[in-house]
Amino acid sequence: MNRANDIDRHVGARIRERRIMLGLSQQQMADLIGVTYQQAHKYERGINRISSGRLYEIAQALSVPVNYFFEGIDTNRASDLNARQRMCLELARNFATISNERHQEALSQLARALAAEN
Repeated sequence: MNRANDIDRHVGARIRERRIMLGLSQQQMADLIGVTYQQAHKYERGINRISSGRLYEIAQALSVPVNYFFEGIDTNRASDLNARQRMCLELARNFATISNERHQEALSQLARALAAEN
């Protein structure tokens, strides 16, 4: 495997994870950074390389520093998410779409209570 391609896939996976955490679709992400849906998809899959300027725009759109996309790169992290990681990302996305703050707080308290049982 080419190390550069591994890095492209890692950065793309981090973009996808953050986008999902924020509850954004690929189309919304594409609109935010001024590219087509297909281009955004290729960035996330690591198929197309991302220029430094574009990565900066993506970081701005996702409200993270540029180095966020490189975190964990040396830990041999698998680029595919396991079932638990997917569930966590889906939970974060769904939580972000709850508009009622009381419901968000209730869900947060429930999660804390359940976690304390273990």
